[in-house]
Amino acid sequence: MKSFSAKNEQLAALLSDLAHPACEHGIPTDWLCIDHDAQAVELTFPFAIEKSSLLNAINDDAELRTWTWTIKFQVQRLANSKPDQPMKTGNVIVVSSGKGGVGKSSVSASLGIALSRMGARVGLLDADIYGPSIPTMLGQPDHKLEVKNDKFQPIQYEDLVANSIGYLVDDNDATIWRGPMASRALQQLFNDTDWGLLDYLIVDMPPGTGDIQLTMAQQLPVTGAVVVTTPQNVALKDAEKGVGMFERLEIPLIGVLENMSYFECGHCGTQSHLFGQGGGLKLAHRHAVAELGQWPLTPEFGAQLDALQKQHQLELTEIQRHTAQRVVAELYYLKSHSAKN
Repeated sequence: MKSFSAKNEQLAALLSDLAHPACEHGIPTDWLCIDHDAQAVELTFPFAIEKSSLLNAINDDAELRTWTWTIKFQVQRLANSKPDQPMKTGNVIVVSSGKGGVGKSSVSASLGIALSRMGARVGLLDADIYGPSIPTMLGQPDHKLEVKNDKFQPIQYEDLVANSIGYLVDDNDATIWRGPMASRALQQLFNDTDWGLLDYLIVDMPPGTGDIQLTMAQQLPVTGAVVVTTPQNVALKDAEKGVGMFERLEIPLIGVLENMSYFECGHCGTQSHLFGQGGGLKLAHRHAVAELGQWPLTPEFGAQLDALQKQHQLELTEIQRHTAQRVVAELYYLKSHSAKN
């Protein structure tokens, strides 16, 4: 017999106590459907979920593991900054940084790949005209875009679809464009790509907070933003400008991700904080947003992003996968909370 009862509340409370990024804000009872006769539970999330890690956490709980679990998700399309436009690209998450060189593009690629491996339908838009890195990172730097039915056909990496300004123009040509020209090209890339039906579109924004960034943030139907920084003071000052830009534009800030937080010795495990310590966490606390993760400086991951390595699958760390989970979970709760207020 299927029902919503006190058992729903009990199981929801146990799930909410799990050390898993999808459960940090609690589990509502209406996400659960219990079959008492079969001792089975169906749990449906409104955002992408990393099923394997959640099932591992469930199996570590003495009471939860006595039930048979089916974990599903159906991504909810959340309100964005352009409510008058049709929601063609799902939830648009822009990844931004106040300055270049903080690993924003590798973060964007990692988030996109991690979410697609969860089973979500994900697109990746490389809007960084100053240094489009996604073609190299996905191993197709010389790809020429095809046009079908007046739409650019995105490339595919595993189940991730992607498009980049780097496929349209030579790098040196793009970097000398004036703001209006660059903004029009990026809007065209967004609007004229055949993305298909997406749950999430990750946008690798140009670094900085100038006219191009402002225009892109204002013109795209943005659902939420992630700001990437390193612990260095100069990076944090620029990241502060990025946070301020989204606040002024009233675009919800999902959180701050601190990249290159430390280097961990492969022999002894000692962590060395090469660029300072805790700056991203302080920035997140100062603006009352989530601290989405502290990613180490990992030479092996950088080597995998080399195009020559693309015959092998890109290996994501547990930290990267958990950050992707936190991003979509925080985005859902952020938008749900604002809708209720």
